[in-house]
Amino acid sequence: MILMRIAVSQISSTTDPRSNLELVRDAVRRADGARVVLLPEATMCRFGVPLGPVAEPLDGPWASAVHEIAASHDVVVVAGMFTPSGDRVTNTMLVTGPGIHLGYDKIHLFDAFGFQESRTVAPGSSPVVFELDGVTLGVATCYDIRFPELFRALADKGASAVLVGASWGAGPGKKEQWELLVRARALDCTSWVVACGQAYPGDLGSSAPTGIGYSTVADPFGNVALQLSDKPEVAVAEIDPGATEQARSVLPVLANRRLR
Repeated sequence: MILMRIAVSQISSTTDPRSNLELVRDAVRRADGARVVLLPEATMCRFGVPLGPVAEPLDGPWASAVHEIAASHDVVVVAGMFTPSGDRVTNTMLVTGPGIHLGYDKIHLFDAFGFQESRTVAPGSSPVVFELDGVTLGVATCYDIRFPELFRALADKGASAVLVGASWGAGPGKKEQWELLVRARALDCTSWVVACGQAYPGDLGSSAPTGIGYSTVADPFGNVALQLSDKPEVAVAEIDPGATEQARSVLPVLANRRLR
């Protein structure tokens, strides 16, 4: 089976969606032959500011501009944005490129560690997968990674790899939890987990989760295949869908489940 190249594009987004489009454009330019360019949650606009004024629908100018960038380079871009949802917004991972334009709305909202995402963000309800070059990929967002049932549901939908965008909150032990959770979810669903976080922006004087870096790729046996520093950086991971098949053959935890 052919390897799939996925660019992990760790950025530090600003509060200006237009300037953040340039970060997307630069990430795609640096993707080095990747088929997928994964950027973090909140690529459109970082947390810590009102999100309602920047939210746009999937057919709005920002997502359309990302689609044009992706289509012009024949890649699929996966990047975090915010879409309107009544008096709140939805935390959406945009998936866009030639022949594809859809969004995953974050199911599990970050009401933890003193932050209350649900105050301004409405939850999604449906797991999302998409197919590229014969490989099924799932999508998840940040706090979702603490919930193994979502990753098993994505595996049940055929996902060989799960793409995670994050804006991980800093704090004692949070880096260790991040790596542990990425590796654990890979083992839970015997899939690749490709987790791209916001780079660490320094102390912005806000309680909002603005990123710690350390984007991590784990293989279906939970081994770390790639990990970045805390700085803005782009690296390309080679995902072998055959490793997912192998893991599910020798470690059939999905088939052996008794509770669902």
